[in-house]
Amino acid sequence: MKTKKGRQILIYLFLILVGFFMVYPLIWLFMGTFKTNTELFGSLSLLPESFSFASFAAGWKGSDQFTYLTFYTNTFALVLPTVLFTVLSTGIVAYGFARFSFPFKKFLFILMISTLMLPDAVLIIPRYIIFNNLGWIDSYKPFVVPALFACYPFFIFLQVQFIRSIPRELDESAYVDGCNPFLTYVRILLPLMKPAVFSVIIFQFLWRWNDYFSNLIYISSVRKYTLSLALKMSIDSQGAITQWSQVLAMSFVSMLPPILLFFFAQKYFVEGISTSGLKG
Repeated sequence: MKTKKGRQILIYLFLILVGFFMVYPLIWLFMGTFKTNTELFGSLSLLPESFSFASFAAGWKGSDQFTYLTFYTNTFALVLPTVLFTVLSTGIVAYGFARFSFPFKKFLFILMISTLMLPDAVLIIPRYIIFNNLGWIDSYKPFVVPALFACYPFFIFLQVQFIRSIPRELDESAYVDGCNPFLTYVRILLPLMKPAVFSVIIFQFLWRWNDYFSNLIYISSVRKYTLSLALKMSIDSQGAITQWSQVLAMSFVSMLPPILLFFFAQKYFVEGISTSGLKG
């Protein structure tokens, strides 16, 4: 009994050590917001010489024209509609593939999955040409409109696998009670798909929130910049001497929403990832 208890203690100590190494970059980032450039590059100490939130206040001012409140608002204006439309559209498409039979179903499913093999570098030029011809450049439409039409095959595939793990008897019971296919999806399947839906929300939120390259391609006006573009602009606008404490402070602030989202939704996220591959 003592041997088993000692083994559990060793396992917990090992997990704590691994967890510390995983969290250490965040701790260093937060402590770096209180350091001067001399401390950052000339000292190995984790703790700063003094604690002052002046770097947060100075960094929040952003550029001469726009504060980080503008960039935060822009990021939410881009991310939230994209996430919402992704959840609505990919769920309905996944429901169609998982529960209905229609002509060329297998071919269309394979065609959809094959698009996962295409790297973004191959797609960026034709996408830019299309969006430019539509007049969508320097707006958030290149992100929101594709989400409205379920242009994310990974999320469709994830939800298809999850729906396939739900017994069809539930659908049949709903039909007997008078539900049509849409009501069956909304009232029966969607509540059971909560883990998969949360997985889609977290993935899409993180990808869109942290995206830099696509934002740089499609957004050109500073007043429409997202946080990722604003952070790069903060480095460039300070000339030869960059106040890294301000950059680190704004980096830490920009990380808070994804961290909080994952923290509060991790239960459903882990369950969705572990369950979505049960049935092929």
